[in-house]
Amino acid sequence: MSEAPYYLPLGDEVEVFEAAFLRKLPVLLKGPTGCGKTRFVEYMAWKLLPETSERPNSLITVACNEDLTGSDLVGRYLVRGDETIWMDGPLTQAVRVGAMAYLDEIVEARKDTMVLIHPLTDHRRILPIDKLAQIVTAHPDFILVVSYNPGYQSVLKDLKPSTRQRFVTLEFHYPPRDKEAQIIAHESGVAMDVAMDLAHLGERVRELKSSGLEEGVSARLLVYAGQLIAQGMSTHRACEATVVRALSDDRQTQSAIAELVSAIFA
Repeated sequence: MSEAPYYLPLGDEVEVFEAAFLRKLPVLLKGPTGCGKTRFVEYMAWKLLPETSERPNSLITVACNEDLTGSDLVGRYLVRGDETIWMDGPLTQAVRVGAMAYLDEIVEARKDTMVLIHPLTDHRRILPIDKLAQIVTAHPDFILVVSYNPGYQSVLKDLKPSTRQRFVTLEFHYPPRDKEAQIIAHESGVAMDVAMDLAHLGERVRELKSSGLEEGVSARLLVYAGQLIAQGMSTHRACEATVVRALSDDRQTQSAIAELVSAIFA
């Protein structure tokens, strides 16, 4: 990735992450859906880990789910033709070449899978591979980053204290209106006044969480709305397609969001 991913810092998160990287400490990002965690990780990988022939990918991302097994992360034997070969999993690849391993929504992974990362999160920085009877020592540039949304998962899927206390933690929130407007304008190409209205809409929709809306609107959806508007679509239709219909199937909730759109873009 030759061009820097666009990221607008909201605090000292860049400096804290850099310090953790220099001290070889793992990092935990927590915050609501669409608040910029993934873009931040992409930016930090670009900033700290230039791609080389030995490390063609500075960032290796795994979207965690309840079916994710240890073999999915570490690797497995595969049969090709008449021979059996070992194929490294994404975590092992990152450990070997010194990439950033990003485990997105870590709490969705199975508990036995999460135990695998523990030796990588303390002074040992090792990854045992039982099937190979090997212990791989992490490359000096390797960094483990995990994320989750603390307001979305059930208590049963929360991070155990024994895991949580292995990480430097950065907490993310939705940007304030002026900052979010800058992001929307940059990413979508709409004028700043339209971007400010979209950011205002984002604020008002997120307030509906107290009225039963499961998730606040992500900055990503607001950017999508801006892109449709920049393409020539009316503001009402763009917001209906990206915000109103996307956030809920409940007619009452959709109607409440549509009223906000009408009020803001009157």
